[in-house]
Amino acid sequence: MSASAPSPAPLVQWLTVGEEWEGQRLDNFLFRTLKGVPKSHVYRLIRSGQVRVNKARAQAETRLAAADVIRIPPLRQGATPPAPTQPPAPRREFPVLLEDDWLLAIDKPAGVAVHGGSGVSSGVIEQLRAARPQARYLELVHRLDRETSGILLIAKRRSALTRLQDQFRARTTGKTYLALVKGHWPDRLKVLDTPLHKFLLPDGERRVRTTTAEDPDAMRALSLVRVQQRFAAQTQTGLPATSLIEVTIKTGRTHQIRVHTASAGHPIAGDDKYGDFDWNRRLAKSGLQRMFLHAWQLRFAHPATGAEVALTCPLDADLQQWCSRAAPAP
Repeated sequence: MSASAPSPAPLVQWLTVGEEWEGQRLDNFLFRTLKGVPKSHVYRLIRSGQVRVNKARAQAETRLAAADVIRIPPLRQGATPPAPTQPPAPRREFPVLLEDDWLLAIDKPAGVAVHGGSGVSSGVIEQLRAARPQARYLELVHRLDRETSGILLIAKRRSALTRLQDQFRARTTGKTYLALVKGHWPDRLKVLDTPLHKFLLPDGERRVRTTTAEDPDAMRALSLVRVQQRFAAQTQTGLPATSLIEVTIKTGRTHQIRVHTASAGHPIAGDDKYGDFDWNRRLAKSGLQRMFLHAWQLRFAHPATGAEVALTCPLDADLQQWCSRAAPAP
């Protein structure tokens, strides 16, 4: 029996940093580029000087610039990425609200997670990457709950991601949602400034409740509310009066709008975590099969030009139809 041919020796890789990766840390760039290689091995390569940036030694925290040339040494066989254990994400495009070389704004449908995890095999970002294999960089700028529809930003360059996320952290963006809530929201209730406390249920599911400022784990949460339209009770179906409200959030806490409105006595229609469950069942029978929360408007400074960008995303057809069937309050 003849001996099998030896496997070819691994080779040195030379990678040129594209503009979309400008500002990325070296270690994070390598984690994404060398998928499947243990992080501990990546850090050993950096510390030993085997990874070079423009022929010079670099640190893990070195920030990369466009056109930097990175030397990656031959990787041992055990460091090659493992075979995928789950099917690839399906290819899917989403309605585009704005797109240029820096960012992509889409209308995320309700019922689709923004990313995979927690029992979800894939979300918006994985499906977009599958649909756009030529895209060199696609990353979520922020998140929406799975049940929430509306405006979602995706960065197409690393520098765009950091600049946009800086704006979200500094709370210089303007984010307004539309929500249908139970009852007639009072005009006097314009500011909700109740702190929130995040906790886990016994099964590990994340939940949020209102708390007091004395709570050591309290998080400041500020929501501004304006009534857009009130609807009368529906005598034929027995559904109560409702209000379509605009909620502008000044802080981006988990489930902030859902918890704030519920704690004020006006839960969001279809909310399966903090809502009125009997009302939700009756709403479903009347045709509303989802939570009525929609990311409606978003203002931010463009990451490249600094010019203000103002996006508006109309309500989905099912939500519009529900409002058109409801009678306005007298």
